[in-house]
Amino acid sequence: MSFKTLKEHLHFSGRTLFAEHESSATKTTMKFSCFLPAPIEQIDSAIIWLSGLTCNEENFITKAGAQRALSNTKTMIICPDTSPRGLNLEGEDESYDFGTGAGFYLNATKAPYDSNYNMYDYIQKDLVSLLNESFGVDKISISGHSMGGHGALILGLRNPELFQSISAFSPIVNPIKAPWGQKAFNGYLGDDSNSWKNYDATELITSGNTHPRPILIEQGLGDEFLEKELLTQNIMSAAKDSDQEIMLNEREGFDHSYYFISTFIEDHIKYHLSYLQA
Repeated sequence: MSFKTLKEHLHFSGRTLFAEHESSATKTTMKFSCFLPAPIEQIDSAIIWLSGLTCNEENFITKAGAQRALSNTKTMIICPDTSPRGLNLEGEDESYDFGTGAGFYLNATKAPYDSNYNMYDYIQKDLVSLLNESFGVDKISISGHSMGGHGALILGLRNPELFQSISAFSPIVNPIKAPWGQKAFNGYLGDDSNSWKNYDATELITSGNTHPRPILIEQGLGDEFLEKELLTQNIMSAAKDSDQEIMLNEREGFDHSYYFISTFIEDHIKYHLSYLQA
């Protein structure tokens, strides 16, 4: 799968790249950013990073500071956009938590979103194919923040053979019980709440979907969305009654921002490297 480079910057021992490519899942042009440590020919693995509500492909790569931790490794990181863009669908741009910038990493089944809002397939098919074919990568881990943490969890739990390890910052772990998730799922999937469970990490673990490796979750206790939207303890309760190990780091005083992510991103990269470079 080919891509077009839009801009690039020398960065530590490698390059930060911004690019676009055509997606069969969304039927649109999708943008992504990535960091490629040098020498590029030695790259053999990747971390997919999924960003949160209102973000695009630039937020993480410019704010989190992951490049330093990946410098002089054989692992790249790739950051896709959070939704298709420019479709001019009814309701697509009316709020920050639905439509543009809020794809929720699912495959929509409700019109008019069902033709293009297929971010689940975009990640696990198109983006994985891009990594395989354009970068020669065959080992992949997945991580993300907030809505993207939700995406990382569901993609990793449903595809344990595809993703070597899973981590998340401030993830929406039980979206069928959270206002953000309820709004998105109703708009993308319709009012059959049984279909929502396929995109809910807590429900997936409850129904027996697990990953063979521990899931790493980072959660700030000063996060303003913790009690209403993130519902971290729900997934911990589900994990206690399953075979899924979760390593939860609760960080006193930290909020939902990229200041939190940049503080602990090196820990998450080291966690993924322990499996990708084993």
